Amino acid sequence: MGDIAASFRRAPAGFTPRQWEEFQDRGILVIADVFGDQELAIWLAAILRVRQAAAVAADGFFTLRNFVEADPAFARLIDHPAYVGFVYDLYGEMLKLQLSELFVRATGDGARPEHWHIDGPRVLPYAVFAPDAPLQVKIGIWLTDVLHPDMGNLAFVPGSHRQPYFDAYDTHEVARGEEQLLVRRGSLTLMDTALWHRTVRNDSAVTRMNLYLGYSPSWLPTSDREISDPVWLAGLNREQRIIMRSYAKAFSHAKPPPEDFPLFLDRDSGADREPDRYRDHVRLFHRKRMTAWERFSAASRP
Repeated sequence: MGDIAASFRRAPAGFTPRQWEEFQDRGILVIADVFGDQELAIWLAAILRVRQAAAVAADGFFTLRNFVEADPAFARLIDHPAYVGFVYDLYGEMLKLQLSELFVRATGDGARPEHWHIDGPRVLPYAVFAPDAPLQVKIGIWLTDVLHPDMGNLAFVPGSHRQPYFDAYDTHEVARGEEQLLVRRGSLTLMDTALWHRTVRNDSAVTRMNLYLGYSPSWLPTSDREISDPVWLAGLNREQRIIMRSYAKAFSHAKPPPEDFPLFLDRDSGADREPDRYRDHVRLFHRKRMTAWERFSAASRP
């Protein structure tokens, strides 16, 4: 056990029962003051570097997918301890960074407001196949204050992740029950991507900047890349490399290689497996490990 503990990390902290209830109920969880000024400054500087490299006007809209590969400052976000425990609670040993995207939303028309939508497949959304479990979630990192309405805010209807039809779909209409997200810089959001949402105009004098990282089970296809640069991958730590799931063989996404288990050790016990669940001969990469999502769900059943 000593060798295992020396080689692998314990899973960082994840959902508290109260946070889980809020996430289940509203489809979004907001945690203020997660990131400090030093981290925020590093990521803001990296955004400016990649925007400059893309030759985009400073007062224009800018977005970039797979941004984690675009600047060395972003790699830490793949497995950042502030939130990787949350997504590990959902997807366990099959955790994958499904996409990363950054947004710079300028003022006025440059903000490019988005109509009401859900993320992921449209005609048959993830919820058709997994009505109880979110098959994709997005971590939001807010780099600028969004303290008032109409600052390019994320707008959403709480609880609408359980709503398959939405009357305002494909419009910019104000929907019944809509809220505009108000957050301080340094805040963290966790959103079920089945939540109906849009982006409003930015009528303020502030350019809104934020980062999104979408996580899913490893067997969902990526949205922002085919395969990662092997030189870049070689510079990552073990957990970051695994979470990127840059497999040459497509079937490895469904059955990752043995060396990718365990992703994390149990956060409480430090064990690499659940005791007494399998006979001793069953290999580690064949062993089902219960996720925290399964435990929370089991506890909520009558």
